[in-house]
Amino acid sequence: MIKANNIHKYYTDLHVLKGVDLNIQKGEIVSIVGASGAGKTTLLHILGTLDKASSKDQGTLHINDVDIMGLSDKNLAKFRNEHIGFIFQFHQLLPEFTALENVCLPAFIKRTPKKDAENRAKELLDFLGLNHRHHHKPGELSGGEQQRVAVARALINNPELIFADEPSGNLDSESAENLHNLFFKLRDQFGQTFVIVTHNEELANMADRKLVMVDGKIV
Repeated sequence: MIKANNIHKYYTDLHVLKGVDLNIQKGEIVSIVGASGAGKTTLLHILGTLDKASSKDQGTLHINDVDIMGLSDKNLAKFRNEHIGFIFQFHQLLPEFTALENVCLPAFIKRTPKKDAENRAKELLDFLGLNHRHHHKPGELSGGEQQRVAVARALINNPELIFADEPSGNLDSESAENLHNLFFKLRDQFGQTFVIVTHNEELANMADRKLVMVDGKIV
């Protein structure tokens, strides 16, 4: 599913990632932990194609046997939209749109017909226990509900890969536990692969594998 080799990242003179090698199998839930500044989010963004590795070190990144580093920006954006979903600590919902509209956005970018996108969004919101919240805007939802809308948005295009960056970091303990259990339910039902950066030890230990980052490397 994911094969990364010799991934480096520099920000001017700051060497953030120092030759990361990583293999993740289809259907795995993998957590990445480590102190702040260890490079976890930077690695997640590179694996998720939101950022690019530094090229001078000749690292490689393949997702589903696709050479990610060989894609043009246009093809990379298309690949990301069709194959990858993202869940962030702060839900990143657009406040002027309803839950249903927020969930539909990636499908509209993919040029999915409006009726098909809305039907799929309703299915996901209902699956996530939000059947009574379709037409509520983010400001009318609780923190846990907002994050579940964000999960539905991440799933709308049926991506094989879900990347989550501190997904429960902004939730109370009950909502966090519900979200953690949801990831495993989704994996079991839809076969998705999850890569989760987290400081939550409970979530990290639930994963199939826990990777520890120290000073830009997986140890």
